[in-house]
This record gives sequence, C-alpha cells and structure tokens, in this order.
Amino acid sequence: MAAVKDFSVEEKLVSLLRLQKIDSKLDEIQILKGELPMEVSDLEDEIQGLTARQTRVEEEINGITEFIEEKKATIKESEALIAKYEKQSENVKNNREFEAINKEIEMQQLEIKLAEKHIRDANEELAEKIKVLDVAKKQVAVKEGVLNHKKGELQKIIADTEKEETHFNKQSADARTHTDDRLLYSYDRIRKSYRNGLAVVPVERDACGGCFNSIPPQRQSEIRLHKKIIVCENCGRILVDADLNDSVEAK
Repeated sequence: MAAVKDFSVEEKLVSLLRLQKIDSKLDEIQILKGELPMEVSDLEDEIQGLTARQTRVEEEINGITEFIEEKKATIKESEALIAKYEKQSENVKNNREFEAINKEIEMQQLEIKLAEKHIRDANEELAEKIKVLDVAKKQVAVKEGVLNHKKGELQKIIADTEKEETHFNKQSADARTHTDDRLLYSYDRIRKSYRNGLAVVPVERDACGGCFNSIPPQRQSEIRLHKKIIVCENCGRILVDADLNDSVEAK
C-alpha cells in the first residue's frame, strides 16, 4: 500500500469513485434479491420451531398410547386374578377364607375400574393431542410450501446475477487494493451510515448528490480542481465534480 500514498488527489478520487460505482452495482444486485434472503432464513427458523413442536407432540402421543396399553395390561392381569380367585372360592373351607378371597376380588375389580377411568381420560387427551398434531403438520406443510416458493425466487435471481455479482465482487476487491487505507476506512464508514450505500457522490445542479444540500460556487471550484478531498458539510459524503463522475465507469 506504500505506492498508493504517492498517488495524486485526483487519482485517489478516481479510485474511490470507481470503487463506489462497483459497490453500487453490487448494491443493485442485493436490491434485486430484496428481503428474500431474510425471508428464507426466517421461514427456515420458523419451520424448525414448528417441526420441533410437532416432534414433541408426537412423543407425547406415543407416551399416552404406551400408558393406555399399560392400563389395558393391568385390566387383563386383574381379570386373570379375579378368575383365579373365583376358582379358589369354590374350594374354600370356611367363611374367613371366603371373605379374604372376596376382598381380593373386590380389590381387583377396583383396579379394573381405576384403569378404565385412566384409559378414558387418556383417550380424551390423546384425541386432543392428535388434533394439535394435525394442526402442526398443516402449519409445517404451509410454511414449507411458502419456503420452497421463496427459495425458487431467490435461486432464480442468484442464477441470473451470479456471474455479474462474481465479476463485480472481484472488481471491488481489486479496487480496494488500489485505494488509500485512510480513505478506504472513511469510505466504508460513510457507506454504512446510509441505506443507499453512497459514500462518494457528484455535485449535481449545484447540490450534493447525496443529501441535495446546496454547495457554494467557491466550494464547487475547489472540488473541480482535485487538489484535496472535500466532503459535504451536511452529510459528510465525499464530493466529486460531474465531469469526473461521468468519466469513471464500472464495467
């Protein structure tokens, strides 16, 4: 970068102006993409969240289903025990044994009633979870449809502009190597300050091409001489004369 410091002010202005015009071409490509990259990213995040929710609901449904199967198994075990106790009751020798067996039968009957209640409650909860899962699946499907459409639009723009974007990115990188470090720092700082990314602007109709603030005739004369870097007193952008601006192109 040592050689850059020996360049004249005019050469430095030309380098900056060329860089600005190249970067403006890149900005135009980004404008073509619009909000699509952000929309695609947001949709992907949203789908990820919805899919995670869907997975949680599916796990809950599996848990409820397993619970119901456990309770059904409990009923079968109780029914088997009741059958066993009823058979034993046929051979009881006294009232004490008969009452003990009846208590066991009653206990198993209560176990069955409790298990049946748990199954009813679980089936109601299962029905609700299935509805929630159905809604979640539909939401994911809708969002995926929108995402695929947005991705298609973005990919088409990228395909149409990829060659041009690569070309201007290369030119921008090359232009930066031929620009004074301090000016480059100021250029980047100014570009970030404005949504349109304009850091170097021409004087047009006696006004700043960035903020349209009036530029005094004496100041315009100084700008045309290319003896020093002059910035707009209102917006801070670097100013160049119209002739210099017209002579530099981003090819």
